Amino acid sequence: MRRKSMLVLAIGLIFFAQAAQADWTANKRLTWTSSYTYHPAIVIDPSYYLHVVWDDFTPGNWEIYYKRSTNGGTDWTANKRLTWSSTGSAYPAIAIDQSQNIQVVYEDHQPGPWQIYHKRSTNGGGAWSAAKRLTWTTGQALLPALAVDSSGVLHMVWQDDVSGNSEIYYKQSNDEGETWTVSKRLTWNSGTSSSPALAVDSSDNLHLVWSDGSSGSVEICYRKSEDGGTTWTTSKRLTWMTSIEIAPKISVDSSDNPHVVWENPLPGNGDIYYKMSIDGGTTWGVNQRLTWSSGTAHEPSIGIALSGKIWMVWKDTAPGNSELYYRNSTDGGANWSLSQRITQTAGDSRDQAFAINSVGELNLVWADDTPGNYELYFKKGN
Repeated sequence: MRRKSMLVLAIGLIFFAQAAQADWTANKRLTWTSSYTYHPAIVIDPSYYLHVVWDDFTPGNWEIYYKRSTNGGTDWTANKRLTWSSTGSAYPAIAIDQSQNIQVVYEDHQPGPWQIYHKRSTNGGGAWSAAKRLTWTTGQALLPALAVDSSGVLHMVWQDDVSGNSEIYYKQSNDEGETWTVSKRLTWNSGTSSSPALAVDSSDNLHLVWSDGSSGSVEICYRKSEDGGTTWTTSKRLTWMTSIEIAPKISVDSSDNPHVVWENPLPGNGDIYYKMSIDGGTTWGVNQRLTWSSGTAHEPSIGIALSGKIWMVWKDTAPGNSELYYRNSTDGGANWSLSQRITQTAGDSRDQAFAINSVGELNLVWADDTPGNYELYFKKGN
């Protein structure tokens, strides 16, 4: 009887695993280039169209490209090149404003040090504005993050080392990207402040996280603005792990509570951690470790569906090559599903980004070098 019960259990587990795999569509290749495609970003507009930007080295230096799908990822337009830089454009971020304009910010290496630039499309990606330079510093302005509030105000953060070490800066546009405020410095730290991530809640509060090296170790810090970016709370340290905490990402739920994931590359192989606040960022829960990888788990990303379901996706080298995995939580982050592998390729999968639509489907893009060079792929899960 015990042997029979174990057989039934095993069959049930096999069925469950197959059902979990069936929740994902097949990989869809989005690019066929002669070089490398990296750093995709994706957004969904109110018409449920998918918009993707990325950087590509095919022209001989990094340039920004765009494509879209109007039927949920089944079919895609041809690649549209957005930049013609003599020295390189990279790390795009994308958002949709209240008028359904597509807003893109990115790094550009001309002239001189890396600076942040902006482009937009007012007709669904068919035509794009000229590049607008947003920063004029003698340092390196890098890694822009972009968010839009319910009034259509664009909020952007980035890191800049003009002061001698890297600090976090902020600016906004309240006219759909036509004009922007002056840069506002948000950190004054003795260590490096880097990798900012930004989210806007339903009350238009801004939630910012970044990595900070001021304490001697590199930790995750947080600030909040309740007046549209005019003033900010004092910096709040979220981690005390005496090691290195990097690559934070943030999302907010329907109760305006922030949820944060990050990577801890030490000790050993490196894993992903999570924490959340139940009072809008005033106080925070304990750190939760979400991975126990035999390889290296890194590059986490997080998003929350309208239902409250939390998705966390990361890349992991446990299989011997880099593949994408996910976990999710349906109870506000208290409990999490088992780790599930998303990609099964011969190459390395990396640089994932996703957006969740109104019915809770996760729309995922990533770079994969199975073809011999890195190309973009897409799949959908629920």
